Amino acid sequence: MISNPVTAIAHPNIALIKYWGDVDITLHIPANGSISMNLDELFTRTCVAFDSGLKKDEFILDGKEMGGLSLDRVTIHLDHIRNLAKTETFARVESWNNFPMSAGIASSASGFAALSLAASRAAGLQLDETGLSRLARRGSGSACRSVPGGFVEWQAGKSDQESYALSIAPAKHWDIVDCIVVVSEEEKQTSSREGHSIAHTSVLQPARIEDTPRRLESCRSALMEQDFEMLAKVVEQDSNLMHSVMMTSNPPLIYWLPETLAVILAVKALRMNGIQACYTIDAGPNVHVLCPEEDAKEVYQRMIEVRGVKKVLICHPGGPAVIE
Repeated sequence: MISNPVTAIAHPNIALIKYWGDVDITLHIPANGSISMNLDELFTRTCVAFDSGLKKDEFILDGKEMGGLSLDRVTIHLDHIRNLAKTETFARVESWNNFPMSAGIASSASGFAALSLAASRAAGLQLDETGLSRLARRGSGSACRSVPGGFVEWQAGKSDQESYALSIAPAKHWDIVDCIVVVSEEEKQTSSREGHSIAHTSVLQPARIEDTPRRLESCRSALMEQDFEMLAKVVEQDSNLMHSVMMTSNPPLIYWLPETLAVILAVKALRMNGIQACYTIDAGPNVHVLCPEEDAKEVYQRMIEVRGVKKVLICHPGGPAVIE
């Protein structure tokens, strides 16, 4: 017997205040809260069907049948959903991304958000947004932020029930543009998952965590007041702090390429010329350059001219994970 296939769409998100490091690796309870913005033009589309004729789960990603760690992560997540739904039936999962994976553009966030919604619904579960956010977090921490829409805050919490994300402003709240400056589409050698597990080895991580409430409050205020100058200051500081922790972990993680630094310097030059722009970088070499809508064309043009830049993706604030 095959369940009716369910297809869900979810967007990746860019963290304005970063999540880095877990206090519970299994449940992905984060060491600190975070704030993010969903990216409308980028998405993962995932279709799930439970089939009693299958002898194991099947996972097709961008047209390729997956095995190894990729399949294992999907199966572990499906096992949790099967436990909630009280079923033992295996599933076929087909997923497709319209953007580069494993390059610091949060493909695991949109991937597990879409999987959580499609699989839970296909299994007969009717989870509310909070429950779905908790579920997505189990697959990939930042996936919990791709469940609600717009500008989102992940409350760290101390338990599975307390740790989930919620929208603090809708997508239309502020016309912010994320110009994603792609300098590499290659899969990074060290995954975010591995990076989180060694964050505690950096002597800088405790200071970063201690200061997070201040940065969260500053970012929250900047978003609510639509104060770009305030936002730029805290977003860049937070990104630099996270990468400082990465670079001083054991072993050290250096995701930046020479082109990454060239983009950072180009953003600083834009600001000196009166253009509102700031940068933030997730676990990868690509740079997210945030700016108001009215400056997006000029920012795009300047970024595409930086030597080594392959392309620039333009994204606006996006909505929640939805059933297609």
